[in-house]
Parts: sequence; C-alpha cells; structure tokens
Amino acid sequence: MRITDIREVAVPLKSTLRNAVFDFSEMTTSVVAVHTDQVRDGRPVVGYSFNSTGRYACGAQMRDRFIPRILKAEPASLLDASGRNIDPAKVLAVMMQREKPGGHTERSVAIGTIEVAVWDAVAKLEEKPLHRVLAERYSGGAVLQKIPCYVGGGWYEPGKGIPELLDEIRMKFDQGYDVMKIKVGGAPLEEDIRRVEAALELVGDPKRLAVDANAGFDRSRSLAYAKALGRYQLKWFEEPTDPLDYALLSEFSATYGSAIGTGENLFSTQDIENLIRFGGLQGERDFIQIDVPQSYGIVQFARTLEMMKAHGWSRSRVFPHGGNQMTLHIVGGFGLGGCEAYPGVFGAFAGFADDAKVEAGWLQLPDRPGIGFEAQDALYAIMKQMG
Repeated sequence: MRITDIREVAVPLKSTLRNAVFDFSEMTTSVVAVHTDQVRDGRPVVGYSFNSTGRYACGAQMRDRFIPRILKAEPASLLDASGRNIDPAKVLAVMMQREKPGGHTERSVAIGTIEVAVWDAVAKLEEKPLHRVLAERYSGGAVLQKIPCYVGGGWYEPGKGIPELLDEIRMKFDQGYDVMKIKVGGAPLEEDIRRVEAALELVGDPKRLAVDANAGFDRSRSLAYAKALGRYQLKWFEEPTDPLDYALLSEFSATYGSAIGTGENLFSTQDIENLIRFGGLQGERDFIQIDVPQSYGIVQFARTLEMMKAHGWSRSRVFPHGGNQMTLHIVGGFGLGGCEAYPGVFGAFAGFADDAKVEAGWLQLPDRPGIGFEAQDALYAIMKQMG
C-alpha cells in the first residue's frame, strides 16, 4: 500500500469573537487530506485533519517541504512492520529531514496537521476508531467508553454584559456540561471580578469555573489578576502570562497560589520540559494544555507524555487545547484528564460528531472508524471536496 497524494486547502473561520489579545476576523485554518491506494466499503481510504484553531493556515510549508518529502519517499519505507499500514512515526521522520533544531512554530503546525491526517487513515485501514488504535499502542489497550468534557465560552462581544454571560453559562450547563471556562483580560480588572463573582454565584462550586487570559498580560496586570482572583480557588487560571516567560509564570504561580492551565502556545517537547522545569508549576495541582495537531502530532505527543512522566506528571493533568474530534480521540486514547469543547464558536471546525451528546460533564467516545469527521456534516462537506 502507499500514500498517493496529500492535499491542503486554507479555509477562513469567519468568526467575530474576541479574547484579551486578538479577534478572529482574519483567522484561517489548513484542511489536509491524505490519499491512499486502499479501498474500504467501496470507498478510497482518505485521512483528514485540520490545524485546530488559533494559528493560521500553513499550506506554504506543507506544499514546499513536507508533502514533497513524503511523496518522494520510497512507499515501503513509510509502512509499519506488517507492511499493510502506514507508520506515522516514519512519516514524521521523513518530514523532519533536513530541518534545523529549534524554531518549532514555523513547522510544528504544518507537520502535526499532516501527521494527524495520517493517523485518521491508519485507523480507517484498521477499521477502528482512532482512540482505540491509540489506546492499544500507547495505553496498554485500556479502551475508555467516555471522557470528561468541559466547555469554553464567555467571550467578549458587543452588547454582551453580565446578564448575557450568565444566560450563556445556563445554556451550556443545560446542554450537559458541568465545568465552564470564561475569558478574562478583555475588560478592566474590576469588571472581570464582577463577571467572575456573578458566574461563581450561578455555578456554586469554584471547581466548575475556569478563566482564560489568552497570554495577554504584562507583569503588572498578571500579578494584579493573581492577587485579585487567587482567593476564589477556581478550576484553573489559563495562560496568565506570555507563553515563554517562565520567570513571570513562576512569579504568578507563587502569587496566585491555585491551579494554572497553560501550554497551548508551546509546540515542542523541549518547550514543555522547560515549562515544567522553570515555570513554577506543580504536577499535583496544575494542568498542561498542549494542542496536539499544532505540536508535531500524535507520535511526538506520546514522547512529550513520557518526558512529563519522568518529571512526575500524570496524564490526568493533561487537558489538550482544541475542542474538536481530533482532541476527543487523543484524550480517550491516551487516558488524559479531559477534553474541551467550543460548540457553535468556530463554525464547522468546532465541536464533535453531529450526534454527540454531553451528559453530566461526560462525552461518549465514538465508534466510527478513524477520527469520524464523516459524522460532522458541515466539516465533511469541506473535506470531501478534496477527494
């Protein structure tokens, strides 16, 4: 068997949402299709993915370097030991040929997106859902039926005040979620405190509420929020500093004194290790939120988990960024702490299968082969145009 073609297209998100740092009016994403010469149930086996949300489409790197390297490789050199399926680790190694160490963001999103599409094809060829394939390879065969799932929201929008925020939280909890994350930093501190206190009064338990500053604070504002919000003991405070300012994060951690979530804007095993070494995080308290398709993909993510384990971190402290089908399977396959969701936020690229349902904060893992984009009508309409 062989990979016959890899295609990429950039698609605009067309979102008007805003967080503490930027709006999404220009945001695009790369959609990838990995074609094989195999057929299942009368249909060619094609693996799909997209590069999550928050980073722009990266088709130039794919077309100029990574796709040609894969297609030029001897087909047999990309197969597993059985010779009947693709080995994603070998595909990753081929894409990394002649790449200089460091500078991860320039290539990690492009490589990771292609690699996750390869995994979709691999699972389809095995006729198993991706989470089951990952569980067999990386979790000793421990297949889960459902996983915890929290919901993100609380965006800043024109005309949206505290009453509208509370209506949003009620709606999300009525949909089956029992933990919600809201934005902070897009308003003055005093207003954000009022928003948090109103939300806490509604949800009752502070462990049902998290906040997210989207890495938008300088030192002064970061520490002001640490002092103001630390007393609430929230589920976590996400991205309270610049992603690479480990010294400031360590200072924030000491001042805040409660759980922090971070890591979605780091894209390599080495950066996550530096975060753990120098960011003042505690393995029994804090959370790592890697975005796997943006960080070289699943094979490298497995290596990152091994590194974290060596530093005393449990998989239960990993809540990957990305409220989508890809992350759902990764959380289930590796037995991670939980999955996020952003229903109705990023158009076709948010959410899970059209028939997915969250109940009491838990989401059932799907049993369709592969990632299951075919059960997301709006997203699959985009993907199937790529053949």
